[in-house]
Amino acid sequence: MRRSNGAGSLPAFSMMVAGALMASAACGSATPVQRSISPAGNAAGDTRPASAVPAAGAAAALSDAAAPGRCRTGALSARVGRVDAGAGQRHAPLVLTNGSTRTCWVYGFPGLVTIDRNGDALRTRPRRENVRPQRVTLRPGASAHFRMHWTEVPSGRETTCPASARLMVIPPDETSYLTVPFSARVCDDGRIDLTPAAPGARL
Repeated sequence: MRRSNGAGSLPAFSMMVAGALMASAACGSATPVQRSISPAGNAAGDTRPASAVPAAGAAAALSDAAAPGRCRTGALSARVGRVDAGAGQRHAPLVLTNGSTRTCWVYGFPGLVTIDRNGDALRTRPRRENVRPQRVTLRPGASAHFRMHWTEVPSGRETTCPASARLMVIPPDETSYLTVPFSARVCDDGRIDLTPAAPGARL
């Protein structure tokens, strides 16, 4: 894990990484379909001559070219915002920012893997909260966030909780990752609760 907040290819070093990738890619099945435009033609009330009416295929191509696409990992930067602590509970925004010159959108949930100081993956159990996802459009420089919640109080048979140093972040529907600093002790067998993408960088 030598990259810091840079896009990289997913190494096949653990089943947790593969699981995080599958969880992130699963958002694609729920991604809302972009609205299609109505075919052009001399419908009632259209007084233009047929030669002046753009063909349906040409109009669709223009619409597709103008419409923003999904935010790719290479266009994004990531960071963990301020951690709010209380009674062993922790809340923090995981922020993705569009660093490109084009507008794009994110939808759904990211994949996560916590990493220790030696670069080894720790057991990580992202849990999606029952919140309806929405598409968040990001202009250049704009941000979206996911609320993360975890506990630092040992539970069950735990006596201590492993310390993480970094967090691998796989943006929704992507197959490459970003890594960011993340000093935390995630208990409950590595559980991190997540809400879907929301506008802005704050909770």
